[in-house]
Amino acid sequence: MFVPSPWRADFPAIAALQRQHQTYLDNAATAQKPQALLDALIHYYSHGAANVHRAQHLPGALATQAFEASREKVAQWLNAPSLLQIVFTQGTTSAINLLAYGLEHEFAPGDAIVISALEHHANLLPWQQLALRKQLDLVVLPLDRHGLIDVEAARSLIGPRTRLLAVSQFSNVIGAWQPLDQLLPMARAVGALTVVDGAQGVVHGRHDVTAMDCDFYTFSSHKLYGPDGLGVLYGKADALARLQPWQYGGEMVQMADYESASFRPAPLGFEAGTPAVGSVIGLAATLEYLGGLDASAVEAHEAALHSQLLRGLNDREGIKLLGEPQVALASFVVEGVHNADLASLLTEQGIAVRAGHHCAMPLLKRFGLGGAIRVSLGLYNDSDDLVRFFLALDKALEILR
Repeated sequence: MFVPSPWRADFPAIAALQRQHQTYLDNAATAQKPQALLDALIHYYSHGAANVHRAQHLPGALATQAFEASREKVAQWLNAPSLLQIVFTQGTTSAINLLAYGLEHEFAPGDAIVISALEHHANLLPWQQLALRKQLDLVVLPLDRHGLIDVEAARSLIGPRTRLLAVSQFSNVIGAWQPLDQLLPMARAVGALTVVDGAQGVVHGRHDVTAMDCDFYTFSSHKLYGPDGLGVLYGKADALARLQPWQYGGEMVQMADYESASFRPAPLGFEAGTPAVGSVIGLAATLEYLGGLDASAVEAHEAALHSQLLRGLNDREGIKLLGEPQVALASFVVEGVHNADLASLLTEQGIAVRAGHHCAMPLLKRFGLGGAIRVSLGLYNDSDDLVRFFLALDKALEILR
């Protein structure tokens, strides 16, 4: 049964990729961009770019107005109580590094930071390095047989020494929602800060950070069909107040002398230097576009494609899925076939998927694997994309087995 995407024409790159005989199935890495975003970027750059918060002239005032309106748009998207709780960063990675350096003063030797076994390197390495700098314990929550963070194990591992819990909302390898509704209360009960890596989760459905009740939530624009080089860090007001600046210069300064300086509170206190003005404005246009879609139709479309993907993989001999994927993506290996060899043959046939460790090397090691193939879907994909993928997969496996 053909599953069309009613939004395919909204993304000009898809037609361009088709002309290049490419089928794009690497959306968990980055997504293509809607026309609404392209229009917003062209309008901003063609009508007069300017720096924000600094100039009194009209271009500067207009840019600042659009920039802060975008901050308000992001706050509304996440149901954050105030736009002052939205900090713009370069991406999820830079946001988590901001937290790891900005909260360093909160830790003492012997304290514990808790993460999970499935974390992306962006939500592992900053905490790992903080633990090394401050002589902290880095506690890793194991997974259950379904590929979910083991809640029962977490009950014994999150304890009085835990100062921070940092976990992904949705695994970029396993494709499963993690049990935040059980994990976050455990951390709150011992007075620990909570950080949610929403880089993958934010793409699938609207998420209410107030209801989630996490201290920090972060995501990257480029995965949410927005511009590259931009991320968002949400923080509760009292949690943001505990952060110390990690980068200095530019608009984050309140007063400066040769010997000392004082700094602004959030959000500007954590946005040193000239921000990505065009990208911030473009993200607001993307959110406006996404907000105008029928959310239930998008969810149903993703579910139908994902079902087709899983059915096709499960029907083929020798293919093993990693975990139990729930939405939008699936990672797999093929018995007796190296993932890099398979990816190379798929690439030759114009199929764009991701191979390797997916920036989660420790997780792949726990599976006893050097890498895996990941197929990830976007709202512009249709069932013909998967038909082409499976035809290419079968041809590749004929050669490799």
